[in-house]
Amino acid sequence: MGTSNDGFSDAGLRRLREVLERHVESKRIPGLVALVSRGGRTHVEAIGTMRHDGGAPMRRDTIFRMASTSKPVTMAAAMVLLDDCRLRLDDPVDRWLPELADRQVLRRPDGPLDDTVPAQRPITVRDLLTSTFGLGTDFESMASPIRAATFERLDYSVASGPAPEPDEWMRRLGELPLQYQPGVRWQYDLSNEVVGVLVSRVTGQSLETFLRERVLDPLGMKDTAFHVSADKIDRLPPLYGPDPRTGEFVVWDEAAGGRASTPPVFQGAGGGLVSTVDDYDAYFRMLLNHGMHGTERILSRAAVELMTTNRLSPGQLAAREAMFGSIAHLSSGQGSQGGWGFGMAVRTSRGDYAPLGQFGWFGGSGTTAYADRTHQLTGVLLTQVGLSTPDSPRVMNDFWTTLYQAVD
Repeated sequence: MGTSNDGFSDAGLRRLREVLERHVESKRIPGLVALVSRGGRTHVEAIGTMRHDGGAPMRRDTIFRMASTSKPVTMAAAMVLLDDCRLRLDDPVDRWLPELADRQVLRRPDGPLDDTVPAQRPITVRDLLTSTFGLGTDFESMASPIRAATFERLDYSVASGPAPEPDEWMRRLGELPLQYQPGVRWQYDLSNEVVGVLVSRVTGQSLETFLRERVLDPLGMKDTAFHVSADKIDRLPPLYGPDPRTGEFVVWDEAAGGRASTPPVFQGAGGGLVSTVDDYDAYFRMLLNHGMHGTERILSRAAVELMTTNRLSPGQLAAREAMFGSIAHLSSGQGSQGGWGFGMAVRTSRGDYAPLGQFGWFGGSGTTAYADRTHQLTGVLLTQVGLSTPDSPRVMNDFWTTLYQAVD
């Protein structure tokens, strides 16, 4: 009949592989690992090589830098604290993050840094979890003074070197005014980093230690961490950022001796994880299973529902749509559909092949991971090609397009 008993058609999975192979054969994507799971069955494709000039093949256990696809997983640490009543959604964060107490807010979002008014209320835990605390990446104001100041003090991308330790990073953040009043506008990324610091201060442990104890170890996510240990470094490919003009494979980060090879002083909840397709599958399946992993509860059912459903008001949604809508042509639409929960996107409108309610996120290092309750499926696609060109977003797009066609 051409069907398999795992909820995917054999023909559909063959087509998925053919489409992914085409990207590797084009020489624009050196290699990738893809995983799809549904109904207790898992299908994995490892295609191409670790390096752009050949060498070791991609394997199912290849470790990738997750970049922003870290966000859905690191957010679980905060959800554990909510479940434990060690955090409350509407409590001010001042107690743990005094650097964020008594904020000044710009009078105009694009105005000078010294033209401010007092914040109308404190920043709350909810503001951080929903990415609405008043600062972050905002594509509508890239030329504003606050954007430049934030970038100068707090950016630590592949170009700018590693971040300082958390207390110094928070001190720098505390010197800045907010761009918007707390809770008003959705802005990307920065709040996730603050959540990581919040978790470590509430628990008195590093973010990684707490995340490992309560989430990673119980789920068997043994290859997920904030760096790759020496005994696993041969499983990490280089990270490439192709030159947009020439297509040449520029190395953003080598494996051995690179940034992912040593423990960072700042464990970035917004983008710092390394992981594998199987680890991410375990995490997203736990979310699909309402917080359960086998017989063990990782998160409450209510916590999972909060994380994986839209938390934004119509006004906040408009800012989110404006941001990713304006770059959809550069990212093949990645990230541009609908709402936001805690640490991840949630489909609130149907704009492509995925159904409403699909949740997950993608990363600037060429990674994507989502799950959806409608089909009870998870999909993870990991590459080593950053989003300096549209090549990896195009693979992501084609992965989801063919995956949804393969659903029986």
